[in-house]
Parts: sequence; structure tokens; C-alpha cells
Amino acid sequence: MAQFSKFEAFELDVLKEVGNIGAGNAATALSRLLNKPVDMGVPKVSLLPFEEIADRVGGMEQVVIAVFLRVEGEAPGNMFFIIQEDAAKRLLTQLLSLPHDDENGYSEMELSALCEIGNILTGSYLSSLADFTHLAMAPSVPSVALDMAGAILSYGLLQYGEMGDSALLIETTFLEDCQDLEGHFFLIPDPESFTKIFRALGVNVE
Repeated sequence: MAQFSKFEAFELDVLKEVGNIGAGNAATALSRLLNKPVDMGVPKVSLLPFEEIADRVGGMEQVVIAVFLRVEGEAPGNMFFIIQEDAAKRLLTQLLSLPHDDENGYSEMELSALCEIGNILTGSYLSSLADFTHLAMAPSVPSVALDMAGAILSYGLLQYGEMGDSALLIETTFLEDCQDLEGHFFLIPDPESFTKIFRALGVNVE
């Protein structure tokens, strides 16, 4: 759509700054939570159609762990933090010192820890976007799920209703022991919310 292209062309630098500040805030919050240094790489920020979300995390049938929540306020929408299983296991081992037991699946403590990491990330990025746009946006209580990417996105549609047709993607990289652990953060504004965000960032959508 024309608005999407215009937003991408003129405001991507602003979105990158949103990602940078959000990543910095998230790294600080995680460091305090874990009482150890947490480094995060410069995030990659892009806009993409909703139907390409699953492709970015390995395809519709790729089993992933997702933290998802509803954005409430002046620009409502949906947020997902999605990480592939191998990265989640390494994240548990390296960041949280919780060696994962493949035979017994994920414990309640492991899922809770991953949910809290996702909650910190989504909250940091949402707060950064709210500061830039001066729009009131607040996250709902997050949920965590282990399933195929397609099923998780379908559940999100059923849970929260029709989603917008475009998503803001921030690819987040944790740097630990010379290994990169990549997660994907998606903000999917409701259809009417993209217009509000466009205007708040100075894009003429008339």
C-alpha cells in the first residue's frame, strides 16, 4: 500500500532509533533481573506484510516459543516475541544458567523465564515507540506458548480479532559467550492504528 511504502521510505530511521533505544533499555532491565551483564546487538528494523511474519521465523510449521500480548491505548494492536527452540534452549542455558532437559520438555520455570524475557523486551520497545510518537500505549499481561508459528499467529487472530495487514519487525540479537541468540519482535498495529502512528511520526497520510 502507498502509506506503507511512504512510511518505510521516510521513517525507517526513526523506527531504527526506536529499536536501538528499546534494545538498550531491555539490556539494562535484563541485566538487573539476572544480576549479570547482558549485551544486545544493534537490532534490524523493517516493515513487512502480515503474511510474511511466519516466514521470518522459519515458516508456518516451524516450532517456536512465542510471548504475545495486546497493546492497549491510543494505538491498539498486537505484539509477539518469537524465538526458535534451539535459540530458546541456549538462552536458558547461557543467560539464565538453566540447562534444558530435552527429554522432559519445558518446565514451568523455564517457560516463566522466557515469558519474562519476552515481557521485558516487548515492554521496552513499546515504551520507546510511545516516547517517540507521544501516543499512550500500554501492554496487557503477556502469555507464552510453544507451538508452530502458523498456529500461534492463528491463535492471536482468534484471541484478539482481525489484525492489521502490516507489521513492524525488530530482530533482536543477544550476545553471550561469542554466540548470537536471535529473537524476533513483531508489533502488528490494528488497521486504524497505523494511520495514528504515521501521523504521530510526521507522515502525511491524506
